[in-house]
Amino acid sequence: MKTTAAKLRGHFAYYGVTDNSKSLQSFAYWVRKTLYKWLNRRGKRGCYTWEKFIKLLKLYPLPNPRITVNLLSTSW
Repeated sequence: MKTTAAKLRGHFAYYGVTDNSKSLQSFAYWVRKTLYKWLNRRGKRGCYTWEKFIKLLKLYPLPNPRITVNLLSTSW
């Protein structure tokens, strides 16, 4: 979870520019969905329900997508 959070922070810092918030939200959604899928593959019987996964995210929260660079306020 630490590695996933670090990679998300880096992705949001690099791609967090003006008018890219929709893509960042979509990326965050797919990361959570894929993480849930891969954590479920660890056991023989699907060890995570969605409720358990939500509890895991409360213990180890993932960063929220945010805009870090405003391209419209730069002076050319």
